[in-house]
Amino acid sequence: MSAWRMSRSFLGTSPSVREARRFVTTFLAGWPIVESAELIVSELAANAVRHTASGRFGGQFQVMIHAQHDRVWLGVIDAGAAHGPSVFSPEDDEEGGRGLMIVGALADTYGIRGDERGRAVWALLLVNAGKNAPAAPRPGSEASRA
Repeated sequence: MSAWRMSRSFLGTSPSVREARRFVTTFLAGWPIVESAELIVSELAANAVRHTASGRFGGQFQVMIHAQHDRVWLGVIDAGAAHGPSVFSPEDDEEGGRGLMIVGALADTYGIRGDERGRAVWALLLVNAGKNAPAAPRPGSEASRA
């Protein structure tokens, strides 16, 4: 199977987080890592909307998928913020603060690049070697109409 890439821009609003999840699950349908990928993108997109300039009026964020037969790279590119994302241990009764902890638990590795002008937060998921990855979506197929 050849490698493939997909990307899409979203408005920096809370409903767009749901759209970002649907984008990922559409293109990764049938992959053994689809549920992890959906949760990772949900956390990263929510962080982009809540904590960066992407969440301001007219802001946007981008979701990228790079797939190979044995791995999937996911990235969320935001409009930047004065302070970068960080991992910390929230109190048990706090509502938020667990996004990067969840990403770190699900991903084989993840990272952050950028600054106050724009930032990419990415995660790499290795595909179980015992299961074959589905073929790349074909133009005109149901998956490519997301």
